[in-house]
Amino acid sequence: MKRWIYSGKIRAVRTPTGRWMIPESEIERIISGKEEAREVRAIIYARVSSSDQKGDLDRQIEHLTQYCSAKGYRVVDVLSDVASGLKANRRGLMKLFNYVVNKQVDVVVITYKDRLTRFGFEYLEYFFKQYGVRIEVVYGEEPKDAYQELVEDLLAIVTSFAGKLYGMRSHKKKRLVQGFKKLLGEVEKNG
Repeated sequence: MKRWIYSGKIRAVRTPTGRWMIPESEIERIISGKEEAREVRAIIYARVSSSDQKGDLDRQIEHLTQYCSAKGYRVVDVLSDVASGLKANRRGLMKLFNYVVNKQVDVVVITYKDRLTRFGFEYLEYFFKQYGVRIEVVYGEEPKDAYQELVEDLLAIVTSFAGKLYGMRSHKKKRLVQGFKKLLGEVEKNG
């Protein structure tokens, strides 16, 4: 039975306890002897850091839509966020989690790993896998223009930690953030 599950002959869902559950419709299909072409339900997820990157967001969605079409995937929804990859409570990401836990998707399609999250991609991949969902990263390496987005994320981290250390309106926080911006400017100039 496990060989059939792993080879894709039988659709099954793995429970959090590690057991396999086979839907009744799948058992009926096997008994009737009908071969069913399995439809792959896909969610497209795209993200950019700021609203001035709206063109890039549209390009991501266009490329991912074409990719899904070429692979024969049925696109269930197209989700997007304009927010830092460090921000955990993005509207599109939360909606994606709902699709996953409600077993309404088979694959999540993204352009690059960092579109889903800046850090901890492996945790999300593991979480999704527990619900039978895989993540397909269409492009391997991150484009070189992603440097600016990484700088913005670093700045967001420093600002957040400085606010927690010194208080959000503190002059020490403002000096630290300004010093970090200056350092990043020097690195970019000499880089």
